[in-house]
Amino acid sequence: MAFLTGLAIDSRRLRIGSSRCEPRRRVAVHAKVMQALIFDCDGVLADTERDAHRVAFNLAFEENELNTVWSESRYGKLLEVGGGKERMTAHFNEVGWPEGYTTEESQQELVKKLHLRKTELFGKLISEGKIPLRPGVQSLADSASKKGLPIAVCSTSNEKAVAQIVTMMGPELASSIAIFAGDIVPKKKPSPDIYNLATEKLNLDPAATVVIEDSYIGLQAAKDAGMNCVVTKSTYTLDEDFARADRVVDDLDSGAVTLESLEALVSNE
Repeated sequence: MAFLTGLAIDSRRLRIGSSRCEPRRRVAVHAKVMQALIFDCDGVLADTERDAHRVAFNLAFEENELNTVWSESRYGKLLEVGGGKERMTAHFNEVGWPEGYTTEESQQELVKKLHLRKTELFGKLISEGKIPLRPGVQSLADSASKKGLPIAVCSTSNEKAVAQIVTMMGPELASSIAIFAGDIVPKKKPSPDIYNLATEKLNLDPAATVVIEDSYIGLQAAKDAGMNCVVTKSTYTLDEDFARADRVVDDLDSGAVTLESLEALVSNE
């Protein structure tokens, strides 16, 4: 019986179709290496939605004598729509447009004017230092930069507004960060267009790229682009569905999201 068992074991080691009894050769498996780190902007780099964007929108409405004020809860609902101009359009389509704006052309002009002024007001709030970076953002970006890893920001917000947030990380680091923002793509998040654009422009393997997002629509965009995604919850996204995320944390610092942990996430894919 022992002899038969031995034969069975030896037979499994034979190469099929070979006249020689040689052991099988092992095939080397190479782990993926992380290629890039991509941040969303609002809610990820800084918790800007409630205390900066919303405030700036309301100031723009007031300056233009519009009877419109976005409460914290109303703005939270509007965040389900990607993009500031798109949010205003969705709001006025729902509650009615201000008097005198009855044509699509006039409505678009109003939204454009309001958004330009809102961006200026937002920039003032940022320049006054009223909105800090979120915990862990600076250290993670610094680690990636020191290792020579490409860093980018992909956002539905206006490019100028995004750049103002990025400069909070310091001029040297900010100058090396690629920004993909605003109307640079036809469809905003949850469409993956902006992440697909970053993949193309930076010549990335999506599966070797890690995105930091804070919202359901951002998560959908990143995952539909084939990227890894870590979610750091923000003021308005605490109860959103993050089932598709690779990790979910309250913030990068308390969640111990380090460059090493992101590299491990990619290599284990």
